[in-house]
Amino acid sequence: MESVIAAERPDPPDLVAQEGVGVQDALQRLWTPHRMAYIRGADKPVGSDPDGCPFCQIVDLPDEAALILARGALVYAVLNLYPYNPGHLMVVPYRHIADYTDLTPEETVELAQFTQRAMGVIRQVSVPHGFNIGMNQGVVAGAGIAAHLHQHVVPRWGGDANFMPVIGHTKVLPELLGETWTALAAAWSATPAP
Repeated sequence: MESVIAAERPDPPDLVAQEGVGVQDALQRLWTPHRMAYIRGADKPVGSDPDGCPFCQIVDLPDEAALILARGALVYAVLNLYPYNPGHLMVVPYRHIADYTDLTPEETVELAQFTQRAMGVIRQVSVPHGFNIGMNQGVVAGAGIAAHLHQHVVPRWGGDANFMPVIGHTKVLPELLGETWTALAAAWSATPAP
């Protein structure tokens, strides 16, 4: 059995020596320079003012350009620009508020309905094995944009977590955001509202 598995393995890549960069190893590198904008916090608003808030700004853009999947009366669904997995979206109130307790009863209901619908659409398109759903309240809790409430809906598959984010601080995604938007937006518009 071992010989069959070994025979199917590709030859390791040729390593290119580079002087002065440390000890040579057998690791391949996956360069993702676009992630540096996220790491450095580019375009993150400072303070609680809606001016400069990306969640407030994108509502004036066309849906495809903004990655908005659907718009409701009080909330909208938008793909995460830095997704954990393909289909990672957020449900966001139009109103610029930071805390879940500041939602009106009507906003709370529509946020919950959009979350349910998002799960159904993602299940239809991507057949995930499960979901992570939640919101990070405050910078200390991990909120990237703490001034504007947003709930994450992250599809999960068995084996989708690997060493890359932990060791390499890199997430490998098999689909471009535009492709994800096209599939989910079409499925959302074809799915009847609750």
